[in-house]
Amino acid sequence: MPVTDLQRIAAFRLSFARRQAAVVNEVPGGVVVLDAEYAASYEHNQLVIEGSPASGELPALAEKALGHLGHRQITVLDDRTGTDCAPALTAAGYTHVTELVMTYTGSAAVPDPSAQTVTFDDLRPALVGQLRRWMPEAEDDIVSQLADRRTVRLRGAEQVRFLAVRDEEGTVGSWADLYRDASRGIAQIEDVVTADTHVRRGYADALLATALRYASDCGLVFLLADPDDWPHAWYSRRGFNPIGRFHVFTRAQGR
Repeated sequence: MPVTDLQRIAAFRLSFARRQAAVVNEVPGGVVVLDAEYAASYEHNQLVIEGSPASGELPALAEKALGHLGHRQITVLDDRTGTDCAPALTAAGYTHVTELVMTYTGSAAVPDPSAQTVTFDDLRPALVGQLRRWMPEAEDDIVSQLADRRTVRLRGAEQVRFLAVRDEEGTVGSWADLYRDASRGIAQIEDVVTADTHVRRGYADALLATALRYASDCGLVFLLADPDDWPHAWYSRRGFNPIGRFHVFTRAQGR
């Protein structure tokens, strides 16, 4: 049976989670990825399920694997499994959201010279500033972890680029990641963000076009979007089409 684009994307995401993790533990149907340095990051401390474990087993599996943390996160990379697991996990106190998987089917993109490859050090002040706007009551250590965790993404794929657009004063106003694996012909555009202080300047369009150009040697380019938020419609107008869903279950401390 031919491998579908959705299956290729699921394999890429699982590989990315493995490669960036400090510790990887195999479990039935998937893996536990951990990084004690970024304990506040759900992305870097979670259970990633690719197979089809018994849905009723996941709450106990997550407790065993993530019980030392203040949160639980389970990402399920199979739509049917995620749907089947939802009742048991929501009954156990988990919040369930879906990720819309969108692939690019538009024409060749023209890069915008205002979008440049930057280092993490270039990007960090903007990340911290935006996190502070999103999380005004968060402790400094949490904000630092959530900003600095981006550095471990550098080992997640064959090539990782941080892209940014600066304003006329040189301040980073918008940014995005590009994860590219040319040997497998697949690339992901991730975390396209414009700072609240720099909206409505066309920065996100510049980033997206440039990322697409850098990924042009990959036959499969995808991103993930919230089906209940406006950006997925913005991506649709720019040549991305939905092909499936992944599922994410989270539970914060005390729930």
